[in-house]
Amino acid sequence: MSSSAREYQHTHPWINFSFDIRRLDPAVWIQLGQIQAKCDQVSGTPLLPAVAERLHTLFLAKGVRATTAIEGNTLTEDEVLRLLAGELKLPPSREYLAREAENIVTATKWLAQRLLEAPTLALSPDDVRQYNATVLSGLASEEDAAPGQFRSHDVRVGPYKGAPAQDVPWLVSRMCDWLNSDWAFPPALKTAAGILKSIVAHVYVAWIHPFADGNGRTARLVELHTLMDIGFPSPTLHLLSNHYNQTRTEYYRFLDISSRTENGLYRFIEYALQGLLDNLDEQIRLIETQQLEVHWQNYVYDQFRHKESKVDIRRRRLVLAMGDKAYALADIRYLTPQLAEAYADKSLKTLQRDVSELSAMGLLVVDKDGISANKALMQAFRPVRRG
Repeated sequence: MSSSAREYQHTHPWINFSFDIRRLDPAVWIQLGQIQAKCDQVSGTPLLPAVAERLHTLFLAKGVRATTAIEGNTLTEDEVLRLLAGELKLPPSREYLAREAENIVTATKWLAQRLLEAPTLALSPDDVRQYNATVLSGLASEEDAAPGQFRSHDVRVGPYKGAPAQDVPWLVSRMCDWLNSDWAFPPALKTAAGILKSIVAHVYVAWIHPFADGNGRTARLVELHTLMDIGFPSPTLHLLSNHYNQTRTEYYRFLDISSRTENGLYRFIEYALQGLLDNLDEQIRLIETQQLEVHWQNYVYDQFRHKESKVDIRRRRLVLAMGDKAYALADIRYLTPQLAEAYADKSLKTLQRDVSELSAMGLLVVDKDGISANKALMQAFRPVRRG
């Protein structure tokens, strides 16, 4: 059957494999530039290996939770973090929730490994099928849903009807070929093109709805595939999924609009880019906080340079044990096991003397709220600017 005679062209005319950059709002180009700059900032920020690993795990957990929560998974972010650490234990009635999350982790690791083995990775129908097979692995699903197999019947999701089943294999193949083409973008806009393609790929999988189950998770993995292929920094890869989950009602509203209005696809892009930008800002603030913490620790060690007596070591540990809140004097000795041991045979007067000395050194602040680390000192390391 030739493409001109295919049923989807009558039932789903919005699936037309065309993208006109002239229809993008000028603000979109500004956003794409900001996103690229912020991604460069994230990838160019040096962090201690332990901090970098902790952030990678945190944002992976956020992404895994997000893409499953959209579909109704109720695991918390803390539970996903424990899952990643191999420490999550759930009762039998909730084990399927962990399996849903584990499947996303498996798909992400599989994709990362493939990208390590090849400099670029074109999207193929086999990839799309593999993502669906992975997200549904080991899970009970619709009776007529075969993981990784294109559906052979028509489906509806609420009011939306997926593309005709007989056209699905051809549509997925055509979609992959189209996404793998250069879209006539100049080389300087490779990253911008990749970001746009990732979002468009997500929408097209949702439009085609190639499988009987797991289409949403598959769509978001195809989006992730494209972002990884263009070299998005690993901490940023799951921010779009996080945005979709944070704004779930809007996510479904814009998906609905995407197929019902002439400029619906472009409106979904605007919605997605704004969320990505907002999540990048939040991520950068967190990374900056981690950097300041490293600077604070280095500063404290520098203040105790050449001071290695038992009293000095105890006082240094006291400062480093202080978090980001104020404590009562009597509570400080119990902040860490090391401090508890160091002050076990010391009086409260000794602790008070240590706090007074550290305050005189400018490392602690004592006020009506209690005793806190003087991390405001780290602001001096920031460039001076007006406003």
